[in-house]
Amino acid sequence: MMRWSALVLALFVTGCTSVQTIELSEKVTSVEVALPPTKSFGSPRPWPPARSNKNIAADFVSLHFALESGAALPVFTRFETPVTVRLTGSPTASMQQDLTRLLNRLKREAGINIRQIREGQANITIEAVSQEDILRILPNAACFVVPNASSLDEYRRDRRKAKSSWTELRQRERLGIFIPYDVSPQEIRDCLHEELAQALGPLNDLYHLPDSVFNDDNIHTVLTGFDMLILRAAYAPELRTGMSREQVEAVIPGVLSRLNPRGDRLAVQPATETPREWVEAIQKSVGPGPGSPRQMRAARKAARIGQQLGWTDHRRAYPHYLMGRMEQFRDPNEALRQFQIAQQFLKATPGTEVHRAYVTTQTTAFALAQDQGPRALPELNNAIDVMTRAENASILATLLLLKSEALKQAGQVQQARSVRLDSLGWARYGFGSDLVARSLVESAGQRASGSTTDG
Repeated sequence: MMRWSALVLALFVTGCTSVQTIELSEKVTSVEVALPPTKSFGSPRPWPPARSNKNIAADFVSLHFALESGAALPVFTRFETPVTVRLTGSPTASMQQDLTRLLNRLKREAGINIRQIREGQANITIEAVSQEDILRILPNAACFVVPNASSLDEYRRDRRKAKSSWTELRQRERLGIFIPYDVSPQEIRDCLHEELAQALGPLNDLYHLPDSVFNDDNIHTVLTGFDMLILRAAYAPELRTGMSREQVEAVIPGVLSRLNPRGDRLAVQPATETPREWVEAIQKSVGPGPGSPRQMRAARKAARIGQQLGWTDHRRAYPHYLMGRMEQFRDPNEALRQFQIAQQFLKATPGTEVHRAYVTTQTTAFALAQDQGPRALPELNNAIDVMTRAENASILATLLLLKSEALKQAGQVQQARSVRLDSLGWARYGFGSDLVARSLVESAGQRASGSTTDG
């Protein structure tokens, strides 16, 4: 029989895609006061880009001359003056802290002349609004960026005009970013990274990128070394607003050679396009909950397409990871098989450390359920190091919770308690204090009543 009692929360939080706003009771508030302080990450340590400059040059062009929908963009655009950023609406304290940290990274790593202003008209206005306000306009969006708007009201009024169309944009002067304030600190930060990067540079996402936030698989949550190189190249003096695709293609190899000489020494990898049919299948297969039959069929279709195309990279692994997530409570053995298939392809693909750590949260949970905690510890420690460097607090909290159980099974009870406490500090940032507090209250209530989920 498999024992799940200590793993229910870990598996639950791993499957979360967003944090819902929770109305706190007096009991939950008292628990929150007793929680450890919210954790925060130290100095950024992004992995440097690990692909050939020839591959990166092609990616640069694809990222800047199309939208996620596939619509072509006629000219290259960027800000041609020092960039000002203003934070408005109802921002949280963590939102300001993470914005300051991000702006410092953009100045240091991407060489962009960017600063925050407190009043007046900014080039980029970031408005903190409610999640409900965003969903009223874009039901499937966590956050978004638009041209020629400085408030949600302005965009709502003008959204059907040419000024709000990216395909009509010929120069960047004023953009608006809309981010919810009533979600977890990590979700706010992730939105800041992706939307501010798109406000400054690429508007497209490419599934074949293993090391970028410009990818709809959401594996990376903060700007990577590759992303900073793309942004630094976008603001190189060799480029300017209004250049055609052909003009950019002519100069970008020289830009990358100057900025990333290591990339000239790396072997070119065969480039394969991601067909729209695969993208649509993936989009149909993702979502909260255990997964419907329709979602499972879509994931299987994506896996078949990857096999037919001869892929061996992270795109081949991704639908198997999704199928494992959908099967984990219905058929644990089949779920484990799917996770192992995904891991097999990822281990053969350079630059997929973060992807592999995601799968580790699942495979080690199965090992712990079979009382194999000591055996799982090395893999957990490696995944914890990866997710710390990737700055993903929600997965880090999950991994630490799993490590706590592994240590408990190894007889290291005191260390297990310390690691579990550490996980709560990261969970407060990754999932939000309200959700962590409520989970603890419910867990305490179950223990008090003598209930258990042991199988």
